[in-house]
Amino acid sequence: MKGFWPVYKKELYGMFMSPIFYVVAFFFLLIAGVFFNSILRQIIMLSFQLAQNPQIAQNISMPELFMRSFLWNLSVVMLFVAPLLTMRLYAEERKTGTIELLYTFPVTDLATVAAKFAACVTTYAVLIGATFPGVIMLNAIAGSSWKFIFCGYGGLFLLGCAFISLGIFASTLTCNQIIAAIITFGVLLVLWFIGQAKTEVSPVLGSILGYISVSDHFEGLTKGLLDSRDILFYIVFSLFFLFLALRQMSSYRWRG
Repeated sequence: MKGFWPVYKKELYGMFMSPIFYVVAFFFLLIAGVFFNSILRQIIMLSFQLAQNPQIAQNISMPELFMRSFLWNLSVVMLFVAPLLTMRLYAEERKTGTIELLYTFPVTDLATVAAKFAACVTTYAVLIGATFPGVIMLNAIAGSSWKFIFCGYGGLFLLGCAFISLGIFASTLTCNQIIAAIITFGVLLVLWFIGQAKTEVSPVLGSILGYISVSDHFEGLTKGLLDSRDILFYIVFSLFFLFLALRQMSSYRWRG
């Protein structure tokens, strides 16, 4: 992929120099902190209540219950964060005309799409990594399973990659960043809740809706269940929308 690293460094620099990133990071970490504190309080209160019934308490892992709730809430926040991270990647370049300049460089479309995706994923990894110290401190106190934690965060990372790939494709469809963000958020919202409709339709259609639901695959990972089908789903999902983004940009190159 000729030209990958120059584009990657340019996009990463643009990400961290953009005021949007710091605004998004501030509110993301603020909301994550509120969720962390709120869920921890609820878990502590629940542990006190279950202490009166040891038979039930011994079947419930409080650290794992906390991690499941915390990661699930973070995934919902990412429905809003992902569109903001990806909306400018291609829409801004098309609006300012710098995409035409990019076509004159010895950089392939594949390298450009991959570099933009990698830069955005790196930024996303920094955001979710910033929530990890609190989890480490809690793990030192409560002694939860590291396998459970890494499985949950791995699922959150794969989920974010899927969101970002869709956002990149949406950004190639328009010159307006706001429209790109709205398209990304709208499609993600449908894919998030579509699994809830599987009980209202036929079994065959219900199984299809359940499979394309991004939230259903994430739920298993938050439980510490490392299922290859869930991992494969997010990989294929990401590659599919990156392929669509690649074809879209290739069509712009040929149309001039």
